[in-house]
Amino acid sequence: MPKIEPIPFPPLAADLKSFIEGLPKAELHLHIEGTLEPELLFALAQRNQVKLAYATIEELRAAYAFTDLQSFLDLYYAGAAVLLTEQDFYEMTAAYIVHCRADNVRHAEIFFDPQTHTERGIGIEVVFAGIARALREARQAHGFSSAMIMSFLRHLSEEDAFTTLEAALPLREQYQDLWIGIGLDSAEQGNPPEKFAKVFARCAQLGFRLVAHAGEEGPPEYVRNALDVLHVERIDHGVRSEEDPILMERLAKQRTPLTVCPLSNLKLCVVSHLGDHNLARLLHAGLAVTINSDDPAYFGGYMNANYLAVAESLQLNRAELIKLTRNSFEASFLPTIEKQRLLEELDGYCSAHQTH
Repeated sequence: MPKIEPIPFPPLAADLKSFIEGLPKAELHLHIEGTLEPELLFALAQRNQVKLAYATIEELRAAYAFTDLQSFLDLYYAGAAVLLTEQDFYEMTAAYIVHCRADNVRHAEIFFDPQTHTERGIGIEVVFAGIARALREARQAHGFSSAMIMSFLRHLSEEDAFTTLEAALPLREQYQDLWIGIGLDSAEQGNPPEKFAKVFARCAQLGFRLVAHAGEEGPPEYVRNALDVLHVERIDHGVRSEEDPILMERLAKQRTPLTVCPLSNLKLCVVSHLGDHNLARLLHAGLAVTINSDDPAYFGGYMNANYLAVAESLQLNRAELIKLTRNSFEASFLPTIEKQRLLEELDGYCSAHQTH
């Protein structure tokens, strides 16, 4: 078959580009280890005397030609090997916050993967301490709102997940201002949600907010089981839900948030071109779709880059873009009063920019 080329669209008008860049936003699907830019990765490798498989930053960037989720994960886990100390985790998180503030991200709910580090001999308290220190400093200095969601690696066993949970629980009181939730990520294929039914039931008993990756590469059934077996409140990705009309109706009726990551989906070949992405269709079907950056250091863009890319590729208008960012605040785990404050800020911004 001949190669299908993307439909060329005119570039965004300057006023729409400026409007998107200034929109207040929330990010709900972000892996902090996926914000490790090559420059910082190399600096940490040198400081910690970790030998990398790549001689230069340019050579490392050239390796970011992924064919699927697993090809990305292989590089992702290799890159995480440079994170050894609390200061390393702090610097990585602080660098991400700089991008958030530049992109007008007002609130971020951040995934972190302790198992990626504890299996290398790094204490779980080191992971918590470095990330939390950066988040607390940003809150105090800039009013930046954030939360931490500890994620289990689904390619490992449920027993490993329980071990991680029990190791983390003694830290809960110390980080109760930040650590609010539990997630499930890593290789989806062959690792269905029900594999972690017992540990998620335990986390529910403990009062954690629950989310899970489902329906990125896995089938719509994984989305349904994440809801029915794990009892999650949000679905991370969820783009393959479109293949099941009954599931689509349910997601729309229940307003179950989907944390969609457009540039990630493009980079990992979930879609061939952004113009083929189903984000707009999901939005028009009444689903609570949000835009997020996933692993921006690897996928080519933080929040504004994702918004700008889909606005151009899918020809989104201002009303659709406002709905997406409104969804992000409404789908957050913030207290109601904080959600309302951010929604009022959004309304004020839109009013000032004559969007109606």
